[in-house]
Amino acid sequence: MSKFSEIINQDQPVLVDFFADWCGPCKMLSPILKQVKEAMGEDISIIKIDVDKNQALASKYQVRGVPTMLLFKNGKQVWRQSGVLQKDEIINVIKSSN
Repeated sequence: MSKFSEIINQDQPVLVDFFADWCGPCKMLSPILKQVKEAMGEDISIIKIDVDKNQALASKYQVRGVPTMLLFKNGKQVWRQSGVLQKDEIINVIKSSN
């Protein structure tokens, strides 16, 4: 967990994707997040957290369904959304959090 704290305490926004291997919508979100990373480059960190392997972290952030995305800025959660969003929607959220 301390590694997670280090990651989310960066100056740049960190988008955390809570997912599961068995989740269909999670598989749809994965290439969208790749596009977001390609579009934003160094302006965003995106990390994926498997809820089945990281149950303590998932419960700490009360992730009940997957996919759930959380956006952190300087260690603070500034946004949260469950389900699949399109690339432009995600980019708009990240830019408006700055």
